[in-house]
Amino acid sequence: MARSRAAYEYTEAEDKSMRLGFLLIAAGLLSLLGLGCCWLRPALQERGGGGSANCTVLAVRQLGERFACTFSCGAACRGTARYPCLQVLVRTSRSSAPALLHEDERQLRTNPKCSYIPPCARDDQENSENVTYKQKYWKEKVGSQPFTCYFNQHLRPDDVMLKRTHDETVLLHCFLWPVVTFLVGVLIVVLTICAKSLAVKAEAIKKKKHLPMQGSSPVEPPNVDASLSEDTSGTIFPQHFATLMINGDTSAANLLCSPVAVLGKKLN
Repeated sequence: MARSRAAYEYTEAEDKSMRLGFLLIAAGLLSLLGLGCCWLRPALQERGGGGSANCTVLAVRQLGERFACTFSCGAACRGTARYPCLQVLVRTSRSSAPALLHEDERQLRTNPKCSYIPPCARDDQENSENVTYKQKYWKEKVGSQPFTCYFNQHLRPDDVMLKRTHDETVLLHCFLWPVVTFLVGVLIVVLTICAKSLAVKAEAIKKKKHLPMQGSSPVEPPNVDASLSEDTSGTIFPQHFATLMINGDTSAANLLCSPVAVLGKKLN
């Protein structure tokens, strides 16, 4: 049991990969939850309570009323300026009554009386020129050409918008990237577990292959010292020498010949 538990212990690299996988899984779930509350829910409500229609410009006019806007001239510098109110009245394909056109939902919430809010500049004259340029654009370039507009029954059912704040791209990104992060984390964890399981199985197979080799008794080499301990001058030596030469053991034969050579030198 101790060996099996030790075999399934993860190395430092495997432990880091497992932590990375779980971290990505948690990040994917949390980001999906956060983006779902901040972006997906308002976007789905907006799309559920609205739709698209074809719009045609009826009238473009400036009101005498001016509205305040805040401009920034530095890190700690802010001021207030004013701009004229531009209204663009359109006719929609869903209703014959005139409707006020807005840029998007943000502009509708900021100033529901006007159709356009210029970038706030310090000079009021510059703000007026921007509004006048926008008025000429709707009168001369757009004119009576039909274009796609959107309506939202939750905000102002009688008004329409030129574009949506939450379009299909926002919905796609809010859902895609958290899901991709979650799937990558799951993939890392699964691959780490599979790799560890395969490594443990390979080690077990390797141990099983080595067990029969360890159980078999090794073949003992011939006892050359015992043969050398016999009387080299007797009849045992020629028999051993002939046997070793026939078997091809020249090293043992040389060992047997060395005492004979020494004995021959002593006799001479």
